[in-house]
Amino acid sequence: MSEFSSNEKTILVQYGIKKYEHEETVLEKLKTVMSEKDIQRNIDTLIATQIVRRIGPEVLQNNESHTELPDLPENLKSIIENL
Repeated sequence: MSEFSSNEKTILVQYGIKKYEHEETVLEKLKTVMSEKDIQRNIDTLIATQIVRRIGPEVLQNNESHTELPDLPENLKSIIENL
């Protein structure tokens, strides 16, 4: 697993949610690049700050009406494309 800054981890989780929405799928796909603990921590933080919202028990969604998705840095583009 690569070392990412906390900001990069947050961006990876946001784009993972955008791509898959189902929490289990997001966890499964992102576990290849970061720890499950980091993923869950970022999901919880994003929900608490209303950047991500929970739609039902299993579905997550970026709250794009509340905040814009951050720009995807070049070093993360290939990771997101390969999820």
